[in-house]
Amino acid sequence: MDNLPNFIIMKRIPLTLFLLTIGISCAEPQVNIISEGPLPQIISSPISNDLKEKGFEIIEVDEENETPLPYQLDGNHVLWKLNSNKNSTIRIRLKKNKNNGSSKMRIKKMDGHLSILYGGKKILDYQYEVMDVPKGVNPSFRRSGFIHPLNTPSEQRLTRIQPKDHYHHYGLWNPWTHTLVEGDTIDFWNLAKKEGTVRFAKFIEEKSGPIFSEYSALQEHVVLKDDVNKVVLNEIQKVRVTPLDDSHYLLDFVIDYECATDQPFKIITYRYGGFGWRTTEFWNNKNSRILSSEGMTRKNADGTTARWCIVDGELPEGKGGVVMMSHPNNFNHPEPLRIWPEDQYGRGDLFANFAPTKTKDWQFEPGNIYTLRYRMLVYNGEMTPNIADWAWQEFANPRNQKIEN
Repeated sequence: MDNLPNFIIMKRIPLTLFLLTIGISCAEPQVNIISEGPLPQIISSPISNDLKEKGFEIIEVDEENETPLPYQLDGNHVLWKLNSNKNSTIRIRLKKNKNNGSSKMRIKKMDGHLSILYGGKKILDYQYEVMDVPKGVNPSFRRSGFIHPLNTPSEQRLTRIQPKDHYHHYGLWNPWTHTLVEGDTIDFWNLAKKEGTVRFAKFIEEKSGPIFSEYSALQEHVVLKDDVNKVVLNEIQKVRVTPLDDSHYLLDFVIDYECATDQPFKIITYRYGGFGWRTTEFWNNKNSRILSSEGMTRKNADGTTARWCIVDGELPEGKGGVVMMSHPNNFNHPEPLRIWPEDQYGRGDLFANFAPTKTKDWQFEPGNIYTLRYRMLVYNGEMTPNIADWAWQEFANPRNQKIEN
């Protein structure tokens, strides 16, 4: 690896999502783990209902100490974080009065948005009430169901909404631009057309604990054209924040689509649409960077395909940014990119978009569920392509490791 920041140890180990098999045939199932690496590891392991009911604790054992680790249940799995930089043995111990550790994570709702906080600092807001527009602006630009602000771990803002050049741009959001719905073409992206919109409908689930916070929300894709006001596509969006340390966190998206009518929903090839990010107004063509997994930059990334893309730059206080990652199971992966040109509006305003339908159509059939998965590694400071590629590998190909009883 070249030009590694000083926190990097030159040994490749998983960043997240080991799949460990835990049995309860003995009181203390265990596994040996080499925990050195660039960032703390988040370990995910299947766990039985019997063990959950009896109560347990997770102990990290080294040559000198036994340290209880915070953990969090996630369905049929238990997640915990390793912070040491040495070989460790992890034991699962039965314990009636279990304590899974205090949490710095918190979810709160106020003024029409759901906030996720870590250590008292805001990570993001999800806007579930309709956001109004500035006075004198076309009210068609109002909408809900988007993330803003998205912040770095040090609370430097990375998103922008309702810019004068594109009032329909809303931080992190994901409408489709050119669709065929019940024989008619509908644009859910360009709100001024009054053809369609995407709106928040309800929360399905919220979780918060020592390891992660997440919410799941139902978003409805609504045809407005000719005053139809008909829901034609349902979207369940699950968003999870997993802090790694005080300078890095993971932001995971699982987006499930299902037709809301008995007719197919077809997304027609178009140059943009889907998972989009209008970046902070602090960035321009002199203080920000685009670098894709294929080595493309702001000059030539648009229209190329990528597994991941670094988007970062200077902020009011230091530097920061995101590695955007597309999962290999996504439609049309590696995904086409839509990146604004260097001279956008003269100063180089920045928009980044994974646009899977940039090069081919995608049709949703009634009764089926279609899924897109994205991950963002959000950070203070700078990022190297080596670390970005390493992080994508851990997202795309989580490794298996066997418990030794």
